[in-house]
Amino acid sequence: MNKKPDFKTMTEKELKTYILSHREDNEAFYAYVDKVHERKNRVVYPPLNTLEDMEKYPEFIEQLRRDSGNPSIQGQG
Repeated sequence: MNKKPDFKTMTEKELKTYILSHREDNEAFYAYVDKVHERKNRVVYPPLNTLEDMEKYPEFIEQLRRDSGNPSIQGQG
């Protein structure tokens, strides 16, 4: 039987990689969500009602670009 890693000592990036390859591991998923919530620079946006609402958050689009490494991500406008 494989021993689970210690999620509390994993970095956010390590934990994300782990949950992407162990999608059935709810414990790992919740540990990742906890780490995201602990971020000091975390920005919370209100829920969107339409895709056009994305245009109201250009800084969110820019963050998606930076996080994904994909400069082609753009708003709907």
